[in-house]
Amino acid sequence: MARHIYRCPLRWSDMDAFGHVNNVVFLRYLEEARIDFMFRLQPGDGSPSFSGGSVVARHEIDYVRPLVHRHEPVIVESWVTRISAASLTIAYEVKDAEDSPQVYVRASTVVVPYNLEAGRPRRISAEEKEYLSAYLPGADDEGALVA
Repeated sequence: MARHIYRCPLRWSDMDAFGHVNNVVFLRYLEEARIDFMFRLQPGDGSPSFSGGSVVARHEIDYVRPLVHRHEPVIVESWVTRISAASLTIAYEVKDAEDSPQVYVRASTVVVPYNLEAGRPRRISAEEKEYLSAYLPGADDEGALVA
């Protein structure tokens, strides 16, 4: 299974009065990683995938340990845990490095593709499903599901 890696810089303004990254700021980190992940398939290659927009239907976050400001970015690893006809679930870990056991946050987001022109949710396209499938547990690095 592939994981998308996003290096997220910490900003001094991310800190709260207790000297660690505020809980709400972690939602911004997840958003930055999610947008970077989902729009990798988009234009450049002419693909219309994910260009119509998407909405967040649900967030779930477990705060494992406090994160304090530093100059090195944190790593946000993202992968897909579920794909249905009209939604997907993305899981995340915010940690020190790709191979680090030090995790600050574990989270998941339910995302619904959205047709901005029609003003309503839409189905996941075959191209989007193929792209996302490579990030499902049980998929090899080429996106094929392995037993």
